[in-house]
Amino acid sequence: MTKLTHRLAKVLETLARALRRYSRDDGKVLILGGVRSGKSHHAERLASRHPHLTYIAPGLPPSAEDPEWAARVAAHRARRPGHWKTVETTDLATVLRTATHPLLIDCLGTWISRVLDEVGAWEQRKGWEQRLDDRLEDFLAAWEQADVPVIAVSNEVGSGVVPATVSGRVFRDVLGAVNNRVSAVSDRTVLVVAGRMLDLP
Repeated sequence: MTKLTHRLAKVLETLARALRRYSRDDGKVLILGGVRSGKSHHAERLASRHPHLTYIAPGLPPSAEDPEWAARVAAHRARRPGHWKTVETTDLATVLRTATHPLLIDCLGTWISRVLDEVGAWEQRKGWEQRLDDRLEDFLAAWEQADVPVIAVSNEVGSGVVPATVSGRVFRDVLGAVNNRVSAVSDRTVLVVAGRMLDLP
């Protein structure tokens, strides 16, 4: 093989890899990472190539009672392109089933926290486990069936210290299980560590 042929073969392989990644990015992408790892930044960069996009914010809305959270929300809003539509909701299943444009969900961790609150997990209200299972299965079915490109950001919470409280352990376990299930039916799963994206096979 001549040097020119070898060089051409390398260029074609690089192009083929880029095309494979591009096509996977048009499907379902899960981006995992720890706090301040850069996962949201990478998700927004990946989503920015879509001319029309709906940003789903399932976390608590900002309030004067929690200025630190309000500052985080404001920072996220300031980063988003002005043409992105923002929807604040915990009904992710309906959003996925009715979407006509690509979606960016940021993030599943804040969504799980709110769902646990809505089903009565923190107070251990009777039947909360079944209500939680119903909500999660509905979301997972909608994720698998979604026919628009969708990117979800989620926290990787399984690598740290075991939480000291029951509520902390419930949150960690539920989110870990959801991440596992979402990844299994995604076209691409990415782990962000210290600002670096690692594609998971």
